[in-house]
Amino acid sequence: MHLIITDARLARSRAIHLSGSRLVLAGLGLSLCLMLVAATLYHWVFLKGAREGWPIVGSLVRLVVKDEFAERDRFMRANLDAMARRVGEMQARMVQLESLGDRVLGLAGMAPSDIQKTDARGGVLVGARDLSMEELQATLDELERLTSQRVDLMTVLESRLFDQHIRKKMIPTHAPVTGRAPGSAFGWRVDPITGQSALHTGLDFQADTGTAILAAAGGVVVTQEFHPAYGNMIEVDHGNQLVTRYAHASRTLVKQGDIVKRGQKIAEVGTTGRSTGPHLHFEVLVQGVFQDPQKFLSAGGTVPSSAPGPQVASIQPRASPAQTAAPTAGR
Repeated sequence: MHLIITDARLARSRAIHLSGSRLVLAGLGLSLCLMLVAATLYHWVFLKGAREGWPIVGSLVRLVVKDEFAERDRFMRANLDAMARRVGEMQARMVQLESLGDRVLGLAGMAPSDIQKTDARGGVLVGARDLSMEELQATLDELERLTSQRVDLMTVLESRLFDQHIRKKMIPTHAPVTGRAPGSAFGWRVDPITGQSALHTGLDFQADTGTAILAAAGGVVVTQEFHPAYGNMIEVDHGNQLVTRYAHASRTLVKQGDIVKRGQKIAEVGTTGRSTGPHLHFEVLVQGVFQDPQKFLSAGGTVPSSAPGPQVASIQPRASPAQTAAPTAGR
Protein backbone atom coordinates (compact mmCIF):
# COMPACT_ATOMS: atom_id res chain seq x y z
CA MET A 1 0.00 0.00 0.00
CA HIS A 2 1.40 3.42 -1.04
CA LEU A 3 0.36 6.73 0.48
CA ILE A 4 1.44 9.96 -1.22
CA ILE A 5 1.30 13.13 0.86
CA THR A 6 1.51 16.41 -1.12
CA ASP A 7 2.24 19.86 0.38
CA ALA A 8 0.92 22.55 -2.01
CA ARG A 9 2.56 25.45 -0.17
CA LEU A 10 5.98 23.91 -0.16
CA ALA A 11 5.42 22.28 -3.54
CA ARG A 12 6.70 18.90 -2.52
CA SER A 13 5.28 15.48 -1.86
CA ARG A 14 6.22 12.43 0.20
CA ALA A 15 5.45 8.78 -0.46
CA ILE A 16 4.84 6.23 2.38
CA HIS A 17 4.91 2.51 1.69
CA LEU A 18 2.92 0.30 4.11
CA SER A 19 3.43 -3.44 4.09
CA GLY A 20 0.92 -6.00 5.45
CA SER A 21 2.60 -6.28 8.84
CA ARG A 22 2.72 -2.54 9.27
CA LEU A 23 -0.96 -2.25 8.46
CA VAL A 24 -1.79 -4.88 11.09
CA LEU A 25 0.29 -3.11 13.72
CA ALA A 26 -1.26 0.21 12.85
CA GLY A 27 -4.75 -1.28 13.10
CA LEU A 28 -4.00 -2.81 16.49
CA GLY A 29 -2.59 0.46 17.80
CA LEU A 30 -5.63 2.39 16.62
CA SER A 31 -7.99 -0.15 18.18
CA LEU A 32 -6.15 0.02 21.51
CA CYS A 33 -6.37 3.80 21.53
CA LEU A 34 -10.10 3.69 20.83
CA MET A 35 -10.64 1.15 23.60
CA LEU A 36 -8.75 3.30 26.12
CA VAL A 37 -10.72 6.38 25.14
CA ALA A 38 -14.02 4.50 25.36
CA ALA A 39 -13.14 3.01 28.78
CA THR A 40 -12.10 6.40 30.09
CA LEU A 41 -15.34 8.04 28.90
CA TYR A 42 -17.45 5.19 30.31
CA HIS A 43 -15.72 5.33 33.65
CA TRP A 44 -16.03 9.10 33.85
CA VAL A 45 -19.71 9.08 32.85
CA PHE A 46 -20.47 6.15 35.18
CA LEU A 47 -18.83 7.79 38.22
CA LYS A 48 -20.31 11.18 37.49
CA GLY A 49 -23.77 9.70 37.06
CA ALA A 50 -23.45 7.70 40.29
CA ARG A 51 -22.37 10.75 42.28
CA GLU A 52 -25.00 13.09 40.84
CA GLY A 53 -27.79 10.48 40.83
CA TRP A 54 -28.59 10.41 37.14
CA PRO A 55 -31.78 8.32 36.69
CA ILE A 56 -30.53 5.58 34.39
CA VAL A 57 -26.94 5.47 35.62
CA GLY A 58 -28.00 5.52 39.28
CA SER A 59 -30.31 2.52 38.76
CA LEU A 60 -27.52 0.60 37.05
CA VAL A 61 -25.12 1.36 39.92
CA ARG A 62 -27.64 0.17 42.51
CA LEU A 63 -28.22 -3.07 40.58
CA VAL A 64 -24.48 -3.75 40.30
CA VAL A 65 -23.85 -2.96 43.96
CA LYS A 66 -26.83 -5.07 45.05
CA ASP A 67 -25.58 -8.03 43.05
CA GLU A 68 -22.11 -7.68 44.53
CA PHE A 69 -23.48 -7.50 48.08
CA ALA A 70 -25.76 -10.47 47.48
CA GLU A 71 -22.86 -12.53 46.15
CA ARG A 72 -20.72 -11.49 49.10
CA ASP A 73 -23.51 -12.40 51.54
CA ARG A 74 -23.92 -15.82 49.93
CA PHE A 75 -20.19 -16.42 50.18
CA MET A 76 -20.04 -15.30 53.82
CA ARG A 77 -23.13 -17.33 54.74
CA ALA A 78 -21.65 -20.47 53.20
CA ASN A 79 -18.43 -19.94 55.17
CA LEU A 80 -20.34 -19.17 58.38
CA ASP A 81 -22.40 -22.36 58.01
CA ALA A 82 -19.23 -24.39 57.50
CA MET A 83 -17.61 -22.75 60.53
CA ALA A 84 -20.75 -23.34 62.61
CA ARG A 85 -20.64 -27.06 61.77
CA ARG A 86 -16.99 -27.21 62.79
CA VAL A 87 -17.82 -25.41 66.03
CA GLY A 88 -20.50 -28.00 66.75
CA GLU A 89 -17.99 -30.79 66.16
CA MET A 90 -15.52 -29.06 68.49
CA GLN A 91 -18.18 -28.79 71.19
CA ALA A 92 -18.92 -32.53 70.86
CA ARG A 93 -15.19 -33.24 71.17
CA MET A 94 -15.06 -31.09 74.30
CA VAL A 95 -17.82 -33.23 75.85
CA GLN A 96 -15.80 -36.36 75.05
CA LEU A 97 -12.72 -34.72 76.51
CA GLU A 98 -14.57 -33.93 79.72
CA SER A 99 -15.66 -37.56 80.05
CA LEU A 100 -12.09 -38.70 79.48
CA GLY A 101 -10.92 -36.17 82.06
CA ASP A 102 -13.32 -37.61 84.64
CA ARG A 103 -11.91 -41.11 84.11
CA VAL A 104 -8.33 -39.86 84.35
CA LEU A 105 -9.23 -37.96 87.51
CA GLY A 106 -10.13 -41.26 89.14
CA LEU A 107 -6.80 -42.74 88.11
CA ALA A 108 -5.00 -39.75 89.58
CA GLY A 109 -6.87 -40.06 92.88
CA MET A 110 -8.77 -36.79 92.46
CA ALA A 111 -12.52 -36.34 92.88
CA PRO A 112 -14.38 -35.12 89.75
CA SER A 113 -16.27 -32.69 91.96
CA ASP A 114 -12.99 -30.83 92.59
CA ILE A 115 -12.92 -29.63 88.97
CA GLN A 116 -15.24 -26.89 87.72
CA LYS A 117 -17.31 -28.16 84.80
CA THR A 118 -19.25 -26.43 82.07
CA ASP A 119 -22.88 -25.70 82.97
CA ALA A 120 -25.26 -28.37 81.68
CA ARG A 121 -27.67 -27.24 78.95
CA GLY A 122 -30.71 -28.68 77.17
CA GLY A 123 -34.37 -28.19 76.33
CA VAL A 124 -36.83 -28.52 73.47
CA LEU A 125 -35.72 -27.29 70.03
CA VAL A 126 -38.33 -24.63 69.26
CA GLY A 127 -36.70 -23.16 66.19
CA ALA A 128 -33.41 -22.84 64.41
CA ARG A 129 -31.67 -19.91 62.77
CA ASP A 130 -28.29 -19.16 61.31
CA LEU A 131 -25.60 -17.87 63.62
CA SER A 132 -24.43 -14.30 63.20
CA MET A 133 -20.76 -13.40 63.09
CA GLU A 134 -20.92 -12.01 66.64
CA GLU A 135 -22.56 -15.17 68.01
CA LEU A 136 -20.04 -17.36 66.23
CA GLN A 137 -17.17 -15.31 67.61
CA ALA A 138 -18.59 -15.56 71.13
CA THR A 139 -18.90 -19.35 70.77
CA LEU A 140 -15.31 -19.58 69.58
CA ASP A 141 -14.13 -17.49 72.53
CA GLU A 142 -15.98 -19.81 74.92
CA LEU A 143 -14.41 -22.86 73.29
CA GLU A 144 -10.98 -21.27 73.61
CA ARG A 145 -11.58 -20.66 77.32
CA LEU A 146 -12.75 -24.24 77.88
CA THR A 147 -9.80 -25.58 75.92
CA SER A 148 -7.39 -23.60 78.08
CA GLN A 149 -9.05 -25.01 81.21
CA ARG A 150 -8.79 -28.57 79.88
CA VAL A 151 -5.13 -28.08 79.00
CA ASP A 152 -4.44 -26.87 82.53
CA LEU A 153 -6.39 -29.82 83.96
CA MET A 154 -4.51 -32.35 81.85
CA THR A 155 -1.22 -30.76 82.91
CA VAL A 156 -2.17 -31.18 86.58
CA LEU A 157 -3.30 -34.76 85.97
CA GLU A 158 -0.06 -35.55 84.16
CA SER A 159 1.88 -34.19 87.13
CA ARG A 160 -0.19 -36.23 89.60
CA LEU A 161 0.15 -39.44 87.58
CA PHE A 162 3.88 -38.91 87.16
CA ASP A 163 4.19 -38.33 90.90
CA GLN A 164 2.27 -41.54 91.59
CA HIS A 165 4.48 -43.40 89.13
CA ILE A 166 7.60 -42.13 90.87
CA ARG A 167 6.21 -42.96 94.31
CA LYS A 168 5.41 -46.48 93.14
CA LYS A 169 8.96 -46.90 91.91
CA MET A 170 10.23 -45.74 95.33
CA ILE A 171 8.34 -48.42 97.31
CA PRO A 172 10.39 -51.60 97.95
CA THR A 173 8.21 -54.16 96.20
CA HIS A 174 10.88 -55.70 93.94
CA ALA A 175 12.39 -59.02 95.04
CA PRO A 176 15.96 -58.43 96.32
CA VAL A 177 16.97 -61.94 95.19
CA THR A 178 15.35 -63.28 92.01
CA GLY A 179 13.62 -66.65 92.16
CA ARG A 180 14.15 -67.19 95.89
CA ALA A 181 11.43 -67.44 98.53
CA PRO A 182 12.29 -66.02 101.96
CA GLY A 183 13.26 -68.54 104.61
CA SER A 184 13.34 -67.17 108.13
CA ALA A 185 10.42 -64.78 108.48
CA PHE A 186 10.10 -61.43 110.25
CA GLY A 187 9.24 -61.67 113.94
CA TRP A 188 10.26 -63.50 117.11
CA ARG A 189 12.32 -66.67 116.65
CA VAL A 190 14.98 -68.80 118.31
CA ASP A 191 18.32 -67.24 117.50
CA PRO A 192 20.45 -69.78 115.54
CA ILE A 193 23.65 -68.77 117.35
CA THR A 194 22.60 -68.13 120.96
CA GLY A 195 19.57 -70.44 121.05
CA GLN A 196 17.52 -67.74 122.80
CA SER A 197 14.35 -66.00 121.69
CA ALA A 198 15.16 -62.89 119.68
CA LEU A 199 13.47 -60.52 117.28
CA HIS A 200 14.34 -61.18 113.64
CA THR A 201 14.04 -57.75 112.03
CA GLY A 202 13.95 -58.80 108.39
CA LEU A 203 13.71 -61.62 105.88
CA ASP A 204 16.45 -64.14 105.01
CA PHE A 205 16.86 -65.20 101.36
CA GLN A 206 18.99 -68.36 101.02
CA ALA A 207 21.24 -68.22 97.92
CA ASP A 208 24.70 -69.24 96.77
CA THR A 209 27.61 -66.91 97.31
CA GLY A 210 27.86 -64.46 94.41
CA THR A 211 24.12 -64.41 93.65
CA ALA A 212 22.99 -60.92 92.60
CA ILE A 213 21.36 -58.69 95.22
CA LEU A 214 18.92 -56.25 93.60
CA ALA A 215 17.58 -52.91 94.85
CA ALA A 216 13.98 -53.38 95.97
CA ALA A 217 13.18 -49.82 94.83
CA GLY A 218 14.89 -46.74 93.48
CA GLY A 219 16.70 -44.46 95.88
CA VAL A 220 20.01 -43.11 97.16
CA VAL A 221 22.69 -45.17 98.90
CA VAL A 222 23.14 -43.66 102.35
CA THR A 223 25.32 -46.37 103.92
CA GLN A 224 27.92 -48.74 102.48
CA GLU A 225 30.15 -50.20 105.15
CA PHE A 226 31.29 -53.30 107.02
CA HIS A 227 29.29 -53.90 110.18
CA PRO A 228 30.26 -56.49 112.86
CA ALA A 229 26.78 -58.07 112.78
CA TYR A 230 25.54 -57.19 109.28
CA GLY A 231 28.89 -57.72 107.56
CA ASN A 232 29.09 -55.93 104.20
CA MET A 233 25.97 -53.81 104.40
CA ILE A 234 24.15 -51.35 102.14
CA GLU A 235 21.32 -49.01 103.10
CA VAL A 236 19.19 -47.28 100.45
CA ASP A 237 17.00 -44.28 101.26
CA HIS A 238 13.79 -44.19 99.17
CA GLY A 239 12.41 -40.93 100.53
CA ASN A 240 9.59 -40.31 103.01
CA GLN A 241 11.84 -41.82 105.75
CA LEU A 242 11.70 -45.25 104.06
CA VAL A 243 14.99 -47.20 104.09
CA THR A 244 15.93 -50.72 102.98
CA ARG A 245 18.97 -52.62 104.31
CA TYR A 246 20.91 -55.42 102.60
CA ALA A 247 23.31 -57.40 104.82
CA HIS A 248 25.93 -60.19 104.77
CA ALA A 249 27.01 -59.39 101.19
CA SER A 250 30.21 -60.93 99.87
CA ARG A 251 30.79 -57.89 97.66
CA THR A 252 29.15 -54.46 97.31
CA LEU A 253 28.90 -52.75 93.94
CA VAL A 254 27.71 -49.27 94.96
CA LYS A 255 29.00 -46.62 97.32
CA GLN A 256 27.47 -43.95 99.53
CA GLY A 257 25.81 -41.21 97.50
CA ASP A 258 25.07 -43.37 94.45
CA ILE A 259 21.58 -43.24 92.92
CA VAL A 260 20.22 -46.74 92.24
CA LYS A 261 17.29 -47.86 90.13
CA ARG A 262 14.62 -50.39 90.98
CA GLY A 263 15.97 -53.87 90.20
CA GLN A 264 19.59 -52.69 89.84
CA LYS A 265 22.32 -55.07 91.04
CA ILE A 266 23.96 -53.46 94.06
CA ALA A 267 25.77 -56.37 95.76
CA GLU A 268 26.33 -60.13 95.82
CA VAL A 269 25.16 -62.67 98.37
CA GLY A 270 27.70 -63.75 100.98
CA THR A 271 28.11 -64.80 104.61
CA THR A 272 29.98 -61.88 106.13
CA GLY A 273 29.20 -60.63 109.65
CA ARG A 274 27.06 -62.55 112.09
CA SER A 275 25.90 -65.28 109.73
CA THR A 276 25.81 -69.08 109.67
CA GLY A 277 25.84 -69.41 105.87
CA PRO A 278 25.45 -67.55 102.56
CA HIS A 279 22.18 -65.63 102.44
CA LEU A 280 20.76 -62.10 102.18
CA HIS A 281 19.30 -60.47 105.27
CA PHE A 282 16.78 -57.88 103.98
CA GLU A 283 15.17 -55.19 106.18
CA VAL A 284 12.67 -52.38 105.68
CA LEU A 285 12.55 -49.42 108.08
CA VAL A 286 9.93 -46.65 108.14
CA GLN A 287 10.83 -43.64 110.29
CA GLY A 288 13.49 -45.81 111.90
CA VAL A 289 11.03 -48.56 112.86
CA PHE A 290 11.44 -52.11 111.56
CA GLN A 291 8.62 -53.26 109.29
CA ASP A 292 7.78 -56.69 107.90
CA PRO A 293 9.37 -56.69 104.41
CA GLN A 294 6.96 -59.40 103.30
CA LYS A 295 4.09 -56.88 103.29
CA PHE A 296 5.91 -54.73 100.74
CA LEU A 297 7.06 -57.65 98.59
CA SER A 298 3.59 -59.21 98.60
CA ALA A 299 2.13 -55.88 97.45
CA GLY A 300 4.44 -56.00 94.46
CA GLY A 301 3.60 -59.65 93.77
CA THR A 302 7.27 -60.51 93.19
CA VAL A 303 7.96 -62.81 96.17
CA PRO A 304 5.70 -65.56 97.57
CA SER A 305 4.84 -65.38 101.24
CA SER A 306 7.22 -67.07 103.63
CA ALA A 307 6.12 -69.58 106.20
CA PRO A 308 3.93 -67.94 108.84
CA GLY A 309 5.68 -67.13 112.05
CA PRO A 310 4.82 -65.54 115.39
CA GLN A 311 3.77 -61.92 115.34
CA VAL A 312 6.01 -59.17 116.62
CA ALA A 313 5.14 -58.13 120.16
CA SER A 314 7.02 -54.86 120.05
CA ILE A 315 9.33 -53.08 117.67
CA GLN A 316 12.07 -50.74 118.77
CA PRO A 317 12.90 -47.57 116.82
CA ARG A 318 16.09 -47.55 114.86
CA ALA A 319 19.03 -45.87 116.55
CA SER A 320 22.08 -47.15 114.69
CA PRO A 321 23.18 -50.41 113.04
CA ALA A 322 25.36 -51.24 116.07
CA GLN A 323 22.40 -50.90 118.45
CA THR A 324 19.65 -52.55 116.39
CA ALA A 325 21.40 -55.36 114.53
CA ALA A 326 23.65 -57.24 116.98
CA PRO A 327 21.14 -59.75 118.36
CA THR A 328 19.05 -60.36 115.23
CA ALA A 329 21.02 -60.08 111.99
CA GLY A 330 22.54 -63.51 111.61
CA ARG A 331 21.30 -66.98 110.84
